[in-house]
Amino acid sequence: QVQLVESGGGLVQAGGSLRLSCAASGRTFSSYAMGWFRQAPGKEREFVAAISWSGGNTYYANSVKGRFTISRDIAKNTVYLQMNNLKPEDTAVYFCAAESAGYGLGTYDYWGQGTQVTVSS
Repeated sequence: QVQLVESGGGLVQAGGSLRLSCAASGRTFSSYAMGWFRQAPGKEREFVAAISWSGGNTYYANSVKGRFTISRDIAKNTVYLQMNNLKPEDTAVYFCAAESAGYGLGTYDYWGQGTQVTVSS
């Protein structure tokens, strides 16, 4: 079992930055790939970024490439999403998720409760 708790969301002006954190519990955290997803009002949940179990591979949605950076700290059981140059269209609830296969592009097994990010224009 892996439990995930997101933090770091909030209200920011367009062009600003936020860093989301996702704290994971469970001894096997280091073997999981981790991902960030988001869901805006009235829209389906969409993939944002993922990082493999080793941290050696990262993946990004085209809409955030060059602005967002995913990273992980194995010692702290935490994954981060650094979000720069935020745009109003980034407004959504952001979810952290864990994938047992370890590569980041498969089915995610565990999900956090989400943290709200609001970007004002």
